[in-house]
Amino acid sequence: MTSNNVLRASRSVRVASSSDSQQGDGRPPNAPVVTFARRTPSGRYVSYSRDDLDSDFGSRDFDKEYMNYHVHIPPTPDNQPMDTVISAKVEEQYVSNSLFTGGCNSVTRAHLMDKVIESVANHPQMAGAKGSSCAMPGCDSKVMSDERGVDILPCECDFKICAECFSDAVKVGGGICPGCKEPYKTTELEEVVNNAVAGQPLSLPAPHGVSKMERRLSIMRSQKMTRSQTGDWDHNRWLFETKGTYGYGNAIWPTEDRGEGGDGGNEQPTELMNKPWRPLTRKLKIPAAVLSPYRLLIVIRMAFLALFLAWRIKHKNEDAVWLWGMSVVCELWFAFSWLLDQLPKLCPVNRAADLAILREKFETPSANNPSGKSDLPGIDVFVSTADPEKEPPLVTANTILSILAADYPVEKLACYVSDDGGALLTFEAMAEAASFANIWVPFCRKHGVEPRNPESYFNLKRDPYKNKVRSDFVKDRRRVKREYDEFKVRINGLPDSIRRRSDAYHAREEIKAMKRQREVAGDDPVEPVKIPKATWMADGTHWPGTWMNPSSEHTRGDHAGIIQVMLKPPSHEPLFGNNEEGRPLDFTDIDIRLPMLVYVSREKRPGYDHNKKAGAMNALVRASAIMSNGPFILNLDCDHYVYNSQALREGMCFMMDRGGDRICYVQFPQRFEGIDPSDRYANNNTVFFDVNMRALDGLQGPVYVGTGCLFRRIALYGFDPPRSKEQHGGCCSCCFPQKHKTHAAVASEETRALRMGDSEDDEMAMSTFPKKFGNSTFLIDSIPVSEFQGRPLADHPAVKNGRAPGLLTAPRDLLDASTVAEAISVISCWYEDKTEWGQRVGWIYGSVTEDVVTGYRMHNRGWKSVYCVTKPDAFRGTAPINLTDRLHQVLRWATGSVEIFFSRNNALLASPRMKILQRIAYLNVGIYPFTSIFLIVYCFLPALSLFTGQFIVQTLNVTFLTYLLIITLTLCMLAVLEIKWSGIELEEWWRNEQFWLIGGTSAHLAAVLQGLLKVIAGIEISFTLTSKSAGDDEDDEFADLYIVKWTSLMIPPITIMMMNLIAIAVGVSRTIYSTIPQWSKLLGGVFFSFWVLAHLYPFAKGLMGRRGRTPTIVFVWSGLISITISLLWVAISPPSGGNSQIGGSFTFP
Repeated sequence: MTSNNVLRASRSVRVASSSDSQQGDGRPPNAPVVTFARRTPSGRYVSYSRDDLDSDFGSRDFDKEYMNYHVHIPPTPDNQPMDTVISAKVEEQYVSNSLFTGGCNSVTRAHLMDKVIESVANHPQMAGAKGSSCAMPGCDSKVMSDERGVDILPCECDFKICAECFSDAVKVGGGICPGCKEPYKTTELEEVVNNAVAGQPLSLPAPHGVSKMERRLSIMRSQKMTRSQTGDWDHNRWLFETKGTYGYGNAIWPTEDRGEGGDGGNEQPTELMNKPWRPLTRKLKIPAAVLSPYRLLIVIRMAFLALFLAWRIKHKNEDAVWLWGMSVVCELWFAFSWLLDQLPKLCPVNRAADLAILREKFETPSANNPSGKSDLPGIDVFVSTADPEKEPPLVTANTILSILAADYPVEKLACYVSDDGGALLTFEAMAEAASFANIWVPFCRKHGVEPRNPESYFNLKRDPYKNKVRSDFVKDRRRVKREYDEFKVRINGLPDSIRRRSDAYHAREEIKAMKRQREVAGDDPVEPVKIPKATWMADGTHWPGTWMNPSSEHTRGDHAGIIQVMLKPPSHEPLFGNNEEGRPLDFTDIDIRLPMLVYVSREKRPGYDHNKKAGAMNALVRASAIMSNGPFILNLDCDHYVYNSQALREGMCFMMDRGGDRICYVQFPQRFEGIDPSDRYANNNTVFFDVNMRALDGLQGPVYVGTGCLFRRIALYGFDPPRSKEQHGGCCSCCFPQKHKTHAAVASEETRALRMGDSEDDEMAMSTFPKKFGNSTFLIDSIPVSEFQGRPLADHPAVKNGRAPGLLTAPRDLLDASTVAEAISVISCWYEDKTEWGQRVGWIYGSVTEDVVTGYRMHNRGWKSVYCVTKPDAFRGTAPINLTDRLHQVLRWATGSVEIFFSRNNALLASPRMKILQRIAYLNVGIYPFTSIFLIVYCFLPALSLFTGQFIVQTLNVTFLTYLLIITLTLCMLAVLEIKWSGIELEEWWRNEQFWLIGGTSAHLAAVLQGLLKVIAGIEISFTLTSKSAGDDEDDEFADLYIVKWTSLMIPPITIMMMNLIAIAVGVSRTIYSTIPQWSKLLGGVFFSFWVLAHLYPFAKGLMGRRGRTPTIVFVWSGLISITISLLWVAISPPSGGNSQIGGSFTFP
């Protein structure tokens, strides 16, 4: 047992990671090191001692002393390396139960956790899952377990022993069981494991000595590339210079009996030529009976607008030139703004995906995939949260549960939760969600329930038992409902539970410190001991993130990076449930595996710009590339859950279809729950999501709206699309195709994208990758893999840049400690220094609306995007229904648009690869807030007209009224046709028009002012996180709708309302008491005043609250401003004569 003692003792030492050799590569002088001590297959040593984390509070010197201490155990006859199969399984078991922490100038530690939550973790994939400890004295390792979490015991006496102690007992102890002292019947550990799993195949790793990247690329064989069957050169030839086999498509299909130099190496398989090919998606064009009149009306309205504006310019109002001038300027801008908004709507389309064909191509047994295993590429799902107080953990947990239950191959799905606040509350809530998923996910698969968010499912208004054929559904549903109610109680009780636990541990630490102080001081008086009040985890150790009582290195802006694998990667083979006694439900023949779930909190340190949500997303991109490297990324806000479990498959149909390699992302519409039935403040945004986005889908694609978007990872990395040298721009090329022309324009260094190579001589310089992506070799090596795995199937000669079927059915690599430690390194605060992250790679920094900028950069490189509308909705979320919250949300969006307009992301500076109409759409994104300046002036014009008795025209003649009638009618007819082809309702269109004026006179104006302050004075813009929590009144679902919260954004629209109401009274009185009444001018002014007031009606209704209570400050400010404007007007244009009488006894003030 000597070697076992040496190995066991080595678990408490600290050694430097392999990154020590990179000190000269631009990283900080003290690059992170990993406290490894247990030997891994890669030759590292990993420490899982609990004392490592506790020593952070006074053992910095200890860290320095042992930082570079190595322990090497030579391979003697008594100490032979463990079998690769078993060591990989043991490695993953340790990793899944370890909390990894680290960051800038700190050691990367792997802290073994006995438990992550107070309750018992039942699922074998979950971190801290129940498992027996080794019974050997002095060994704290876990006993080997199978896929179901059952202990693997090599002796019939059931003596619990870990894999390492078993190997020592066989090699040193003569093969005698330490428990019963009888010889083992089987001394080979691999045979013991195989016997325990009853013949189930294990996910075997590659032979020892082969690097992870070679294993990933082993499916491809290096070939001498030639032209493909389409005549185009494969632009990614350089990616696959490895050992393996190419597929067909643009690649070469080698025959079995001929080598690389054979004559028949380029033949096409006969099944390709004989099998009928069907597309995964189809484009549903709008009927010509609707679209043709729609386009004609746009042209007619443009013509009449031009004639009307020309007539207005020629016919001045000599009595009130200033009124005429202001109105003409505003009308010119409105016409320009309408053109920017209307022109991109010329080519609306609808799309549909065929899930049956997707299953046939990727999950049906075939010659290239005899087993019928899923050949779909992997998807990494990102969920972002920042503040558990504004984003309740129960909402985030439900979102995660809906993701884990999505209908997508379990082994191809991974969920990453970004906690930018580093809160233990979020951490334990995620652990509770992983524990509840043990029963919720198999229940969803067994009964096919929809939606798969438990909160939404159990609150459905419809009959839950409809179309359920299983006899045990009622019993199962009741049991799961009871389990979910207990789950909610645990989640809601976490804040108090963490607080009580921390208080108890803090009191214990104070008592220990007092005892130690008294032992040292003896009889001398001692001072009270002051210990930082830490936040404690369930296993009795300090939480490395943000503490409830902030302390040094434990605040929201100063804490270490954290990664915890909540659910380790599932086995490659299905794991079916059974009907054992004690289990809550019968899951016989139901796959009980769960997707991988990872908690990530990036490192934050003072002095670094962490770039808010965009920085958190980029950290997830890097960490996921190292841990799972799914070629596609789906990002969701914490309050947006998967409503349609098939949504991921529908999005994948577009990515895997012919030409899908040029699609950078698939954007799903945002749908909301909890909106008041009348949608008072246009929270559903149906006009934007069902009209504007469908129209953009007919151009180069919809804009990225921040959530519900399926990305191609290689596009996020800043690469050009395949075949990027082809010309895709041109004036209105979507509606009027023209011949493609090559161009030799060379983009500037600031806007130049990375290139994947379009020809043999145009290859990517991989030597420049460290400057672009950072120094992580793991990350850099993952790039070509994700690009290849994201290619569509080359199952048709017309499919360019494809891959062979069946290549993605191989099992993924098991997680090891070195992989997770590398992930810790790439989420550190210093990693992005001197790289292009946030500049041309990943989510783009520098704007409040980083989503729009990120999508714009991709379109600017020539990528296309697709709008995917599913039935039922793909995702659903929440939106603020309170007026103040809604205005602040619109303020943030408008502020981001102003930032875009004054940045290099202005569409006027777009590259030739962006289509003209797409450029106009992006230009409108940056310009629309400036309409508020002209809109506010125009809303005051009716009041000024009534005050002065003048109007914007000399007289209301027939010409003016005719133009006004035609322009109004064409606008209404366009609205009707938009409603026809988009499917929205007239009420939704009208609500959008109302809130356009409400937002334009409040939030948009403030956004313009803030943007100008940032550009001119350099004053940074701060915004408030939109609250996802509901109102305090639980009995009323729409309680927030009636809450009135004062904000300065309310001042302009209130002033406009009061001025127009006063002006109407003044105008009517003036006309009634006038000697010669000017009824035409009165009618013109009153009509436009009522037009303004009709649009502001929802705003006025919101100010009244539920019971008509409005804050006094609202009327005080509005009255003061109204009086000020009236007095100012009297000072500027006083009445003629000192005692002017207007009519009988009415005197103008």
